[in-house]
Amino acid sequence: MEQTDTTFESCDVAVIGGGPGGSTAATLLARHGYKVIALEKARHPRFHIGESLLPMNLPVFERLGVLDKVRALGVFKPGADFEADNARGYNTYAFARAIGQSPPHAYQVWRQDFDRMLYDHAREAGADAREGHEVVRVEQRGPRETWLDVKTDDGRAYAVRARYVVDASGRDALLSGKYGLRRKNGQHQSAAIFGHFRGAERRPGEDAGNISIYSFAHGWMWMIPLPDGVMSVGAVCRPDYLKQRRGRTVGFLLDTLKLSPALWRRVEHAELIGDEVRVTGNYSYDSARMGGPGWVLVGDAFAFLDPVFSSGVYLAMSGAERAAAMVDRALREPEREAALLRALEKRQRAGMARFSFFIYRFNGPVMQQMFRSPHNTWQLEQGVISMLAGDLFDTPKVLWRLRLFKLVYAICCLRDWRRSRAEHRYRLAQARTRFTGGNTPLDRE
Repeated sequence: MEQTDTTFESCDVAVIGGGPGGSTAATLLARHGYKVIALEKARHPRFHIGESLLPMNLPVFERLGVLDKVRALGVFKPGADFEADNARGYNTYAFARAIGQSPPHAYQVWRQDFDRMLYDHAREAGADAREGHEVVRVEQRGPRETWLDVKTDDGRAYAVRARYVVDASGRDALLSGKYGLRRKNGQHQSAAIFGHFRGAERRPGEDAGNISIYSFAHGWMWMIPLPDGVMSVGAVCRPDYLKQRRGRTVGFLLDTLKLSPALWRRVEHAELIGDEVRVTGNYSYDSARMGGPGWVLVGDAFAFLDPVFSSGVYLAMSGAERAAAMVDRALREPEREAALLRALEKRQRAGMARFSFFIYRFNGPVMQQMFRSPHNTWQLEQGVISMLAGDLFDTPKVLWRLRLFKLVYAICCLRDWRRSRAEHRYRLAQARTRFTGGNTPLDRE
């Protein structure tokens, strides 16, 4: 990569990507006094899925100084509800009942407006935040010298020389792909089909802003209330099921939603806005490592989990906040960089693992029953609410309840297995009885 003085710019930190993670890192590093160039390949507003935020996002918003802006954009979200066998047909997990320090509510937002607000805020904080500038090539020449080739949407090209690179490129996972780090999640793969509806039925009363979660044979479904009477509705399912659509989108989505009678009752008279249905796949992956000398991955550029618990934005922003602090320390104390990166990755993976325990088992019969009929013995239900709120990093009384929940889950699985074995033996005995006419071979002799 040959460069001259007229074809490149220099900065302390280059941030790739203008989503929540990239905007968070750019804002905080600019506040630290670094020269930050942020590069987003699209132009805001641009569509993005992931409209439901978690209560633990709110302290991050407050530290960034955008809480009032989020409040103005969002629909008040008091909790999450899951389908249940009771008079109402669902159980509400109200965030106000969490046992940690998480706020008692969250918000649901149009992501295009939310992401644009965060990127504008990074610009206001001093970052040189550019739109329509795509990083097409990265070359690291040393631990404090990385070159980025950039192509603009108006046909120009230039290069950036950075002392540090924060990759927040989302599911493009630019550096993870370049270094061969991206790993498909063998335990859990999913795809999604979704659209926005006007006139869908909201929950009554104080539950009106809830995200609603439904299970069906091929995965799970969501309903997310958004501003202006819009509802985001979609299904996350196994990729083999989604392949059955054979080019159909609108009809396939509607047919899929009908597989959940309780959800369909809430949307059957609603209007699909613009007949626009979106499909996305290969949800779950991670990277073999989170960073190296002079670079770090944040948000979806590092890993992405199934969205059943709306963890994406929170993991991206909280991880970016920690990554920004790590970059600041690494630039000032380079001898500590490796240890700081290890600690950051260990923490992020621990939080993801706590989410993943529930995600991988969510559609199983035992976990479904535990969500349908929750019990608060030892405050286990409240521990789950704290997990749903995103409080799964630093609160001991939440973490030990999540560990206890795993034990209870294992006991329930063993009991369910024994019950299944007993039922299997009973069915075999009944079949033998029918086959022999009620007599054993000895009786017939």
